Amino acid sequence: MATFLCRLGRLAFRRRLIAVLLWVGVLAGVGAAAVTAPAAEDQTETMPGIESQQAFDLLEQRFPGTNADGASARVVFVAPDGQKITSAAHRAVIEKFVSEAADGSQVSSAVDPFQAKAVSKDASTAYSTVSFTEKADDLTDTSKSHLETAIGQARDSGLTVEVGGTALASKPAAGGAAEAIGIGIAAVVLLITFGSLAAAGLPLLTAVVGVGISMAAILALARAFGLSATTGTLASMLGLAVGIDYAMFVVSRYREERSKGHAPQEAVGLATGTAGSAVVFAGLTVVIALAGLSVVGIPMLTKMGLAAAGAVVMAVLISLTLVPALLGWWPNAVLSRKARRSGRIEEAGEHNGGTRWARFVLRRPVTVLLLSVVGLGALAVPVMDLQLGMPGDEVKATSTTERRAYDDLAEAFGPGFNGPLMIVVQAEDAADPEAAVSTISGKIADEQGVVAVSPPRFNKAGDTAVFSATPATGPSDKKTQDLVNAIRDDRPGIDSATGATFKVTGTTAVNIDVSEKVQAALIPYLAVVVGLAFVLLLVVFRSVLVPLKAALGFLLSVLAALGSVVAVFQWGYGADLLGVNETGPIMNMMPIFLVGIVFGLAMDYEVFLVARMREAYVHGDRPGQAIATGFRYSARVVVAAALIMIAVFSGFIGAGESMIKMIGFGLAAAVLLDAFVVRMAFVPAVLALLGKAAWWMPRWLDRLVPTVDVEGESLTRHEPAVPIERESAHV
Repeated sequence: MATFLCRLGRLAFRRRLIAVLLWVGVLAGVGAAAVTAPAAEDQTETMPGIESQQAFDLLEQRFPGTNADGASARVVFVAPDGQKITSAAHRAVIEKFVSEAADGSQVSSAVDPFQAKAVSKDASTAYSTVSFTEKADDLTDTSKSHLETAIGQARDSGLTVEVGGTALASKPAAGGAAEAIGIGIAAVVLLITFGSLAAAGLPLLTAVVGVGISMAAILALARAFGLSATTGTLASMLGLAVGIDYAMFVVSRYREERSKGHAPQEAVGLATGTAGSAVVFAGLTVVIALAGLSVVGIPMLTKMGLAAAGAVVMAVLISLTLVPALLGWWPNAVLSRKARRSGRIEEAGEHNGGTRWARFVLRRPVTVLLLSVVGLGALAVPVMDLQLGMPGDEVKATSTTERRAYDDLAEAFGPGFNGPLMIVVQAEDAADPEAAVSTISGKIADEQGVVAVSPPRFNKAGDTAVFSATPATGPSDKKTQDLVNAIRDDRPGIDSATGATFKVTGTTAVNIDVSEKVQAALIPYLAVVVGLAFVLLLVVFRSVLVPLKAALGFLLSVLAALGSVVAVFQWGYGADLLGVNETGPIMNMMPIFLVGIVFGLAMDYEVFLVARMREAYVHGDRPGQAIATGFRYSARVVVAAALIMIAVFSGFIGAGESMIKMIGFGLAAAVLLDAFVVRMAFVPAVLALLGKAAWWMPRWLDRLVPTVDVEGESLTRHEPAVPIERESAHV
């Protein structure tokens, strides 16, 4: 491995013009494909294997022609205090709105609330549902403007009018200015770490190229594979973070090899052979973790994982080829200002901050280990109260009309009104379908926690019916989940009594089913990902205990990160500081999503840091000295890499979309804890206590495991020291 990558780095250095032109050509070609590719269709995500999805599929079969995916707007009318919405004046305003809205283009229907009995008991509130023939993304500006004009006219009459639904819902950007701030912070960290504008700019430049190619590829393939905007957000987030880090590790090792007296070409080869090997295996762990998301069986999660894995692969390829090529153009510009001025490169001091910290841990390994485990354990405590769900309009800011519409409906019709359950009845085997449906409706109405059921609606064949059941509690309430489970538990008795069967669906039921599916898939997913990564680290470090220690450290960091997410987004600690408008359940896919991504990133630091320790140990250092040597060369750059990732991920906390905000915070917290607590404290403390046993492997296993030479033992060629050419073009 090291020899091959060394030759690849030298080749890219010598043929730098060709290498750069090839990457420019790839970027241009993929960019052209993205521009000319047809736009992605607005596909409704499906969740195979859950009851609520099966019910939706049944509805499409039994009620043909119903456009369930069409956009809708729920317009809520609230009368002024002390007045009734049913007064003649207010009724005339609402009926005029319904007439105006129904005349809009792409509108399939506009419901009169007085005919549909969509008026609260106290007559303070009413709502009208406006349905469209097209999906929200396919609505024309004319259609939206027509509806907005009708709403404005109703507001001018003195009524409070708010709008929920998908038709006019705002779509905030994923990162915006905050993402740019994260990149800016990354640039500052690189500049401080390297002391050179070129050394700081090169990783940023190559990372941007990699993200550009990845995003263009996603756009080009979006229609063919049904990729969404969220898919691109994750790919850009991870692609940028690992792209900067991987390039930075190669540049850092290049500077180190130059300090040992190697000529530029030889230094590039050695850097690519050693740091490049670590980059390859670190990238593989990330790819394994992301591709492993397909184990969950949720198509959206699978697409996000595979697209992000592609972005990581692109970052690895660029760090192994484009970075060496650019170093060939500016071999001295990436060196520190002091080195460029004096013409001499000094090797890293033996008593830098990394060495001092390593020796501190070596003197007090038990204390450091206990403090790190106890601290992470305390942060993980909130996980015991984890509640999964899918936040909706209730978590949006009160300044949005969607949130105000949600609150008005909850106040007027009860908290469960915003999350009704949809009951789909299959009565083709019943002797009297209408009687069977009536019996099922009555049984569900008698369930504790159900406040109302709607009249059933039959299909043309008369063998299938659908009606809604309104819970007494809100969509994200634990009691609503208990109600859904209770209705399903009572189904066998109801089925046998009526000869018909039913399924429970609706947005609330979908969220409950997805949460349960994710929880059930978490352990198999962990087994697959951790198992594959264990084997990979076993090959890299030729040790049994080092991969085991890496897995344990990861579990500590991910549980602590998830606990931090619960503390902020569910308990509300510090929520105002992050712009969290409303606390509530944690996004149902967050745990498995966090586990997958954080595992890959955690193994990055494990490979980069411990690989240098392994290299020092193989070259003759004692176990304790090997730890100090690894920190001497890697601690500073690992800290910088972690700060960069934290900056990039933190940029997504500024997103308006609650899901992206939560992901950004979770990833930033996980990197912070994993890099600065697990890898900088837990890992050296455990290795110090293990001593030589840390690098032990049974002889029979040692014979079976292939040798990949991450330490670069095969790279024995050393060129004589060459003074720096003090050319202005290189500075």
